[in-house]
Amino acid sequence: MAISGLFSALIVGLVIGALGRLVVPGKQRIPIWMTILIGVVAAVIGTFVANALGVGDTRGIDWIELIIQIALAAGGVSLVAGIYGRQHH
Repeated sequence: MAISGLFSALIVGLVIGALGRLVVPGKQRIPIWMTILIGVVAAVIGTFVANALGVGDTRGIDWIELIIQIALAAGGVSLVAGIYGRQHH
């Protein structure tokens, strides 16, 4: 993977992870690197899911794919915040 691809993955992960955190109510006590990691994983899985459903390749902004990615990130943030909070509380 080129440096530009890695940088793009980190930016997308940060945005998707941050949007996922915004969707989840309450305060999540997880570090920013965990948010980025959750966002990257959610973006990759969300893209595969959208393509499997046949909605991942549209003209313009792929709103359905974006919603799937944010929903996966929100679920990931909730899950990790629950586990991380119990271990570090």
